[in-house]
Amino acid sequence: MLKHIVMIRLKDREKLQAQSRRLETMLKDLLEQIDELLSMEVGLNVSTKDAAFDLVLTAAFADEKALDAYRVHPAHVEVLDFLKETMEKATVVDYFV
Repeated sequence: MLKHIVMIRLKDREKLQAQSRRLETMLKDLLEQIDELLSMEVGLNVSTKDAAFDLVLTAAFADEKALDAYRVHPAHVEVLDFLKETMEKATVVDYFV
């Protein structure tokens, strides 16, 4: 199994709660739209530390081929389009378990 971890920091601090909630919903909806996505957990940050990111997602895929299919799926591309406008920074780790 391949785990895909993404931490996201959003740009607009004034719209943080609304954008975080929208992103959380968009990501969770992917579970019903993308067959290759085995599971996904989305967490909104509660830390007030400067180094903290705003949202984390942990997703599971059978293999790299499944992750690649997820990346280009139209529903995921819609999330990426939202992030292009709202995201300041992201960090990604993919690893096998």
